[in-house]
Amino acid sequence: MFEKGVKSRVVKIDSQQTWQQIISNPMYQVSPVIVYFTAAWCKPAMAMNPLFEEQALIHKDAIFLYVDVDEVKGMMKKMKIKAMPTFLMMMMNKKTEGEVIDKVVGANPVETKKRIAAFIHSVHI
Repeated sequence: MFEKGVKSRVVKIDSQQTWQQIISNPMYQVSPVIVYFTAAWCKPAMAMNPLFEEQALIHKDAIFLYVDVDEVKGMMKKMKIKAMPTFLMMMMNKKTEGEVIDKVVGANPVETKKRIAAFIHSVHI
């Protein structure tokens, strides 16, 4: 998705239907999920793309999802996203759209890496 020659581990959510399929997939319900909300017009968000891809390669036991809020209409409102970039650390379950465990708003590479690692570590304890 972001780097030539390297197979991406990031799953692009291209519709509300794709979102529904993913959250209902049993594999996603046992793994930590990190969702990156972005928009092509947002330069700070675009600057975070390589970091998100890097984190997906580092944390192979987590699921990394990418949502362009302009391409997937309604996701911003549905997930209560107010700014880009926003990173949600979630655990999925069958009864709801998923439980948000942590949230990072803004292009802060150091804080984003730290919070993703802490979230994944907390899930696997």
